[in-house]
Order: sequence, then structure tokens, then C-alpha cells
Amino acid sequence: MSSYRFMRLIVFFDLPIETTEEKRAYRHFRKFLIQEGFIMVQQSVYAKLVLNGTAANLLRKRIKKACPTKGLVQVLTVTEKQYAAIDLMVGKEQDHVVANEKRLVIF
Repeated sequence: MSSYRFMRLIVFFDLPIETTEEKRAYRHFRKFLIQEGFIMVQQSVYAKLVLNGTAANLLRKRIKKACPTKGLVQVLTVTEKQYAAIDLMVGKEQDHVVANEKRLVIF
């Protein structure tokens, strides 16, 4: 496993939910992220561990296809080492979520 360069994709989104159609698009996009294996870091911020840059690029393309037509969706790719260096300023870490390579499935 040490020969892989683990990456994190972090998805930030701000989607309108004023109309029924917008609410449906929001639910569909959020469900898509969960089905893809993303975990919620905080509201409207989801992250997923991937094996390498190639896997990150493929996932980024799937996210782009699933994006709603309205709102703002941003994707940030960082190395696992960079992600691990997050400083917790206020709040409590979520210890019930496995958020490392133990969650990664290799086929």
C-alpha cells in the first residue's frame, strides 16, 4: 500500500433549495456523493479518499456529470498528508467515521 499516493477529493457545494425542482436536484446530488463513498465533513462539505491522481481525475469527471445546473459546486484535490494536517480550531473530531486508507477498497 505504501507505493500508492493517496489523495482526498473535497467537494464544497452551495445549492439553491427554493423550488421543488431545486430541492430534488440538491437531494439527488447529495445522494450521488454518498453513493460514491463520500463522507460528510461538515454541512455541504464532503470528502473521499482515493488511491491516486488518476482515480481522483476519474471521480472528478463523474462529479461534474452529476452536478445540478444551478448553484455552486467546487472540488479540491489534496494529498492525504495535506488533508491530515487540518487544524481543528473549534469543535470535536468525529471518531465514529473511518476516514483513512482502512476505508479504501482496492479491486
